[in-house]
Amino acid sequence: MNYQDLANLIFPDVKDSSYFEEKYPNRNLKEGAFVTRFAPSPTGFVHMGSLYTSFSNIRLARQTEGVVFLRIEDTDQKREVENGVEGIINDFNNLNIFFDEGPTQGGSYGPYIQSERKEIYQSFAKKLLQEGMAYPCFATEEELKNLREMQELNKERLGYYGSWAKYRNLPVDEAIAKIKEGTPYIVRLKSPGDFNHKIVLDDCIKGKIEMPENDMDIVIIKSDGLPTYHFAHAVDDHLMHTTHVIRGDEWVSSYPIHHQLFQVLGFEEPRYAHIAPFTIKEGNTVRKLSKRKDKEAAISFYHQNGVPNEVINLYIATVNNSNFEEWYINNPDKTVDDYIFTFDKMPVGGSLFDLDKLMNISKVYFSKLSAEEIYNRTLEYTKQYDLEFYNLIKDNKDYLVSLLNIERNIERPRMDIGSYSDVKRQFWYMYDELFDKVDAPYKEVSYSYDVSFIKEYLANIYDENDTEEEWFNKVKDYASSKGFATNRKEYKENPEKFLGNIADFCSIIRVMLTTTNTSPNMYDLLKIYGKENLLNRVDKFLKEIN
Repeated sequence: MNYQDLANLIFPDVKDSSYFEEKYPNRNLKEGAFVTRFAPSPTGFVHMGSLYTSFSNIRLARQTEGVVFLRIEDTDQKREVENGVEGIINDFNNLNIFFDEGPTQGGSYGPYIQSERKEIYQSFAKKLLQEGMAYPCFATEEELKNLREMQELNKERLGYYGSWAKYRNLPVDEAIAKIKEGTPYIVRLKSPGDFNHKIVLDDCIKGKIEMPENDMDIVIIKSDGLPTYHFAHAVDDHLMHTTHVIRGDEWVSSYPIHHQLFQVLGFEEPRYAHIAPFTIKEGNTVRKLSKRKDKEAAISFYHQNGVPNEVINLYIATVNNSNFEEWYINNPDKTVDDYIFTFDKMPVGGSLFDLDKLMNISKVYFSKLSAEEIYNRTLEYTKQYDLEFYNLIKDNKDYLVSLLNIERNIERPRMDIGSYSDVKRQFWYMYDELFDKVDAPYKEVSYSYDVSFIKEYLANIYDENDTEEEWFNKVKDYASSKGFATNRKEYKENPEKFLGNIADFCSIIRVMLTTTNTSPNMYDLLKIYGKENLLNRVDKFLKEIN
């Protein structure tokens, strides 16, 4: 009995590995083109961390005229959630992120779902068995438990390696006999490594990292015939001709295993780039952003609140390369696609996730859109998330566009909108259907003097046909007649002589219409709302505050 007999017994019908080498030839790409992949497991939704990783893979491949593909790593089927694969694909579609190859796009290097590549992995595992670089392991759960306990007792490293690997040197004929008897087994790598030897990972982001060589006899094929992550990753990245593996830095510690697999399989190793994770401050500690604990980790959080996909991309670009933000500010006519991302500008340590910064980026982004663009996108957003507002704006486009245009097309436009949901929050008071639903909208408003004169102003003085200059001059004249100072210096010197200053008078009008002291330009708001509506609103105002 020899290794060939053992390999044929375990994998009797699989094609020779040379078949797959021929099936997946080198890609015909220009020199220097990156081939990258995003390879999630179908264990949940796409979150900010995975989006950050996929962003890096996509940008670096596209800017080098290379290829980026989506590969679903579903070999750990116990952890897979229902509709997990479809969920990942739908999440990316909703983000307008598309890969060059993948489960839905297809491609010459598929299938792109690992569970559909079972024969490929078994072919290369058979090759290792034939070469004596892999073996069937019959260790039971009880044996492995006893092994760990002995190692702990002896203060040894935990794991299945060296003299602790009971079935590593089992004679081939005994292994064959056990298999024929029906004894359950898995296939392990017979590691040639020495833990006392050092290897160096030349990481594209973190630089050179020294670590011990792998000597663990890792599992490569599980009892269900599917590979482990480690083995599948090596085979796939070889056959798909991945040039750069860009992934989260939690995988740095796995590099010795991956390095060794490429060596024993005779594959050229890709370059590795390990991305620092998003972190979040919690009290006095900093931890990794969690898709289970943190609402802002979920992409759905931004969709539900109406933050555009482009803003998420801009924020990730800002974190991804240290000089992107400055470049973007200095190149207002450019997009993310015009910037060249490089590994040396990526953060080495964790990047603190800053939701406030993301929202500020969003406000700047919205300030550059036309009112019509915001209207159209808000219409689409509210149709899905806010039918009440959708029904108010769908047949009255000009009204909302007029509101959105206030202080927009100027050198320093307003930046009070950072999401499609903000449109309603900013202008709800301009819709009587929404205003009338609010119980006591002026409950926090009070004045030390009678403000009923505001009705006289609106009924007899206010003219919606006035220019802004005419409007303000009339406001000043009327306010002066009611005891308000129109000269700031005069008011400051003798405040007791006046009810207030001109700003206080305008504030009464503003609060009457909007319920708040902050709003877009009052002249424009009053004109858009209309005099008849203003007279109705002032009655509600006076009735409630009196």
